[in-house]
Amino acid sequence: MTLLLGCIADDFTGATDLANTLVKTGMRTIQLLGIPDEGLTVPDADCIIVALKSRSNPASEAVAMSLAALEWLRKRGAQQYYFKYCSTFDSTDQGNIGPVAEALLDRLAAGFTIACPAFPATGRSIYMGQLFVNGVPLAESSMRDHPLTPMRDSDLRRVLRRQTRGEVGHVAYGDVEKGAQAIRDAFTREKSAGRVIAIADALNDAHLRAIGEAAVDLELVTGGSGIAIGLPAAYRDAGLIRELTPPPTAIAAPAGRAAVLAGSCSTATREQVQKAIEAGLPAFRVDPMAVADGSLTAGTVLSWIDRLAKTSIPLVYSSDAPKNVQAVQARLGRDQAGHAVEKLLAEIAKALVAQGFTRLVVAGGETSGAVVNGLGVKALSIGPEIDPGVPWTRSRSQLDVALALKSGNFGSPDFFLKAWRYLQ
Repeated sequence: MTLLLGCIADDFTGATDLANTLVKTGMRTIQLLGIPDEGLTVPDADCIIVALKSRSNPASEAVAMSLAALEWLRKRGAQQYYFKYCSTFDSTDQGNIGPVAEALLDRLAAGFTIACPAFPATGRSIYMGQLFVNGVPLAESSMRDHPLTPMRDSDLRRVLRRQTRGEVGHVAYGDVEKGAQAIRDAFTREKSAGRVIAIADALNDAHLRAIGEAAVDLELVTGGSGIAIGLPAAYRDAGLIRELTPPPTAIAAPAGRAAVLAGSCSTATREQVQKAIEAGLPAFRVDPMAVADGSLTAGTVLSWIDRLAKTSIPLVYSSDAPKNVQAVQARLGRDQAGHAVEKLLAEIAKALVAQGFTRLVVAGGETSGAVVNGLGVKALSIGPEIDPGVPWTRSRSQLDVALALKSGNFGSPDFFLKAWRYLQ
């Protein structure tokens, strides 16, 4: 197997987002969940993505996990590496994006990389080094009040400088608009000036394709999934891929019942929950305070589901408005509040699968990580895209289940209603 691209993603939904982008543009891609065992057998693929649950870990833990994933990919002979993080640059002043990127650069002895979280299809764009979400500066968007990684600065250069030792540069719109060669020249200029990481502007998919074409010669690329759209064609043009593979339009799913588990409190997920309730999906709201005091358990929720019609699609959610989330965090602590709900949803998912539920939509990066870890799924095949950045997947293990792992910020308001039409 010739492994062209080895990817490290800082959460499970981000990994499926990247996998979706690569599959759509023609690369055979396998997603692995957690640091793989040395003896793991992996099907022939152009790209392997190692999905970690490291976004909100302490920076030192995220670095250690990412380096372990890098070493596994290096042993498989990857020719290029990709560090994938969220298109809203979810981070804190201590990391984890900057520390992980620098650690990967150091281990690879690579002197330069870019940072480009732009994803225009979901409203993320970068101009003058500033990140915009649906035309609004990041610091004025709903990400300002994210419960785990509130983003209060739209200037990605400033954000990254607070996390890194090296100099942070900029590949500006004027360079990107001129195309791949001008972007390569900008890489050379920034590297010569002593900059280790450069933020790359991007306003549309044409910019991302040009950046991807220019970045094909970098040993390490960092960003959201957007710049990956230019890599498959660049590999083909360089003779590294003989032909690109058409993307799937549907995925075979095991027979069984369906359910939705939503742990994200993002604006998009709250809208999806509300739309699903209005459409008649039976819904159970998880109260973190009740989970913490023991009055709400997985058994409580499972008993409720057991009383529903067998043809129904139950929705179990903890999504809530930012002010309510902040009030819970103030009483329980930020980490404890999140972990308690994630643990509960993972227990529910495991019990549902044991009862014959084989089709699950999971909303939220941390929630998806907890659920997949709880189920013990180690690898995924990538199916069709439901909405930009969110494909259906199917586990490649003894546990056969179809999973849609959705970033909290992604998806149209009717996502929980329409996802099922892509399953066979």
